[in-house]
Amino acid sequence: MPIAVGDKVPAATFHVPDANGMPQPLTTEQLFGGKKVLLFAVPGAYTPTCSKQHLPGFVESADALKAKGVDTIACLSVNDAFVMGAWGQSIGVGDKVTMLADGAAAFTKAVGLDQDLSEAGLGVRSQRYAMLVEDGVVKVLNVEPARGLTCSSAASMLEGL
Repeated sequence: MPIAVGDKVPAATFHVPDANGMPQPLTTEQLFGGKKVLLFAVPGAYTPTCSKQHLPGFVESADALKAKGVDTIACLSVNDAFVMGAWGQSIGVGDKVTMLADGAAAFTKAVGLDQDLSEAGLGVRSQRYAMLVEDGVVKVLNVEPARGLTCSSAASMLEGL
C-alpha cells in the first residue's frame, strides 16, 4: 500500500553527489528531520519529461517555494549518485535542488511508489510524484495518475502551499 498523507516517511539512505561528484550517504532523518521538504520523484534522469519540464520547473520555482517556507527541495530518481550529479549539473540546479540517488529503489519500494518499466528497458523505477514532508510526516502527496506532468509539477505544488 502506498504511503499516504499523515504517514511518516520510512527510514532509508539515499546517496548524494558531493562537491567532487563522489557519492555520500544521506539518511531520511538527515533530510527530513525538523524541516519542511518538498520531495519530487521522476522515473529517470535524462528522460524527456523529467529533463525538459519536471526538474527545470523546480529549479525555476525554487525561490518562490522557499519563500513559502520550504527548507529543502529534493529530486529523487532510481539512478546512481554519479548520474544524478551529472544530470543536476546539465540542468544547472546549483544549490536549489538536492539530487537524491535511490539506486536500489529502497526508498521508492518502501513508500510503495515503484513501477516496473522493464518493457521499456528501464527496470524498476519510481512513479512520478511530489510530496511535502514536514519533520518526516507527509502533509501533501500528489502522484501522477498517468504519463505526463500535472499534479506533481512545481506550479501545482506552489499553488497548494
